[in-house]
Amino acid sequence: QVQLVESGGGLVQPGGSLRLSCAASGINFSVFSMHWYRQAPGKERELVASISSGGIKNYADSVKGRFTISRDNAKKTVYLQMTGLKPEDSAVYYCGAGRPPVYWGQGTQVTVSS
Repeated sequence: QVQLVESGGGLVQPGGSLRLSCAASGINFSVFSMHWYRQAPGKERELVASISSGGIKNYADSVKGRFTISRDNAKKTVYLQMTGLKPEDSAVYYCGAGRPPVYWGQGTQVTVSS
C-alpha cells in the first residue's frame, strides 16, 4: 500500500520560514521523481517544485530563490524548505510521486498571515 504523508504546515507570519516533509512508504522511492504542488481556494493545483531521481531540481518562477526542494532516499522523504514566505504562498501543499504524479499525499495547510 502506497502512502505519502505530508507534515510541517502551519501558520507563519510574512517573511517567515517553514519546512515541509513528505514521508513515503510502499514505493521504491529512489526511482521516483518527487514534486510539491499547492492549491489555494478557488485556484487550480499548481506545481511548486520538482526533484528527479537523479537530484535535478526545478522550481516555479514564483518561488525561485525562496524555496528549496531536497530528498533523502534513505529516509524515503522529500522536503520543501520555504523562506521569505508571502501571503500568496498560502495554500494546501501536496507531495506527489511520479512524472506525472501517480501517487499523492493528503496535503498540509500553509497559512501566511500577520
